[in-house]
Amino acid sequence: MSSMSLRPCGDYRTSYAKDTTIFPTKWSRNFAILGLILAALFPLIASQYHMNLAITIAIYGIAALGLNILVGFTGQISLGHAAFFGFGAFSSAFLNNTYDVPVVLAIPLAGLMTTAVGLIVGIPAARIKGLYLAIATLASQFILQDFFSRADFFTGGSAGALAQSFSLFGWEAYGEHNFYYVALVFMVICFLLATNMLRSRDGRAFVAVRDHYLSAEVMGVNLTKYRLMSFGVSSFYAGIAGALYGHYLGFVSVESFTILLSIQFLGMIIIGGLGSVMGTLMGTAFMVLLPEVLEGVVSAMNGAGLIGASFMTNVAFLKEAAIGLVIVLFLIFEPDGLAHRWRQIKAYWKLYPFSY
Repeated sequence: MSSMSLRPCGDYRTSYAKDTTIFPTKWSRNFAILGLILAALFPLIASQYHMNLAITIAIYGIAALGLNILVGFTGQISLGHAAFFGFGAFSSAFLNNTYDVPVVLAIPLAGLMTTAVGLIVGIPAARIKGLYLAIATLASQFILQDFFSRADFFTGGSAGALAQSFSLFGWEAYGEHNFYYVALVFMVICFLLATNMLRSRDGRAFVAVRDHYLSAEVMGVNLTKYRLMSFGVSSFYAGIAGALYGHYLGFVSVESFTILLSIQFLGMIIIGGLGSVMGTLMGTAFMVLLPEVLEGVVSAMNGAGLIGASFMTNVAFLKEAAIGLVIVLFLIFEPDGLAHRWRQIKAYWKLYPFSY
C-alpha cells in the first residue's frame, strides 16, 4: 500500500494522456517548479566549492540517467559507461579544436558521435544478455581506454586535449558560477527528454523488454531494435555529460575515465533506484556528497582531538571504502533505492495517523 501512487479525491483521469502525465498531482508540479527556482537562485548564496559539487551532480546525473535507461528500464547491463562518458568529452574537444565547431554545437554532436559508438558496442546485446553482456561491455571499456591512449589525432594521446569554455552569443561560461547555469539547463532538458521518451511507445517497449522479453516479443516488440536503441540512448546521454565535463574542466585526460567511474555510475542508479528518473538524481547527489560529508566529519573529529593526525592520511581510502560499503548496504536493505523510500515517506504522511 505504501508504494502505491496516492491521488487525492476528485482527481479523475478521463484519458490516456492524462493518466501518463509527467506530474501526477498539482503538488508535484508545483514542487518541481519551486525546485527549479531554488536551483536557479543557488549561485547567489553558494561558494565556489558548493558550486563545484552542484555542477558535478548535474553532469554525473545526466550520465547516470543514460545508464539507468539501459539498466533500470531495459534490463540490460553495461560496465563500460565511463568509456562512453570519456568518448563524449574527447569528441567535443576534437570537434572544437580541429574544425572550430562552436562548443554549443560540439556538445550535441559529441552526443551523436558517442551514440554511433554505443550502437556498435550494443550489437552483441541483440544476441547475448546477463553475464556475457556484462563481459562484452567490460571489454569495450578497456578497448576505448586503449583507443584514448593511442589515438593522438583524436585525443592527444597520453598528453590529453584542451577543451575551450562554453560560450553563447558573446557570453562565456567561465568559472563555476557561470558554468552552473549551463549544466543546469542541459540537465533539465535531458531529464525532460528522458521522462517524455519513457512515456512514449518506445519507453513502454523498453520496460516490456525488461519485465519479460518473451511476452514482449509475443506482443510484437522487436527485441533487437529496442535492445540496440537502449544502448544508443544511453551512449547519447553519456556523450552529452562527458562533453560538459570536458568543457567544465578545460582539459580532457585519459586517466579520468576508468572502470572505477563506471562502477560509481552503477552505484548511483542502484542507490537512487533502478527504473526511476527522480531516483537517478537522488542517487547521484548521494554518491557525490557522501565522500565530502565523510571528510568533513573526519576533519571535525580531528579538530576535536578525537582522532590522531595519522588517521587523516587514510581519508582517501576511507571515502572509497565508504562508497563500496554503502552500495552493499543498499543492495541488502534497500534494493529499490532512495526513490522507493521517498514514496514510502510520502504515503506515510498521506495516510497518517492510519497505518493502512
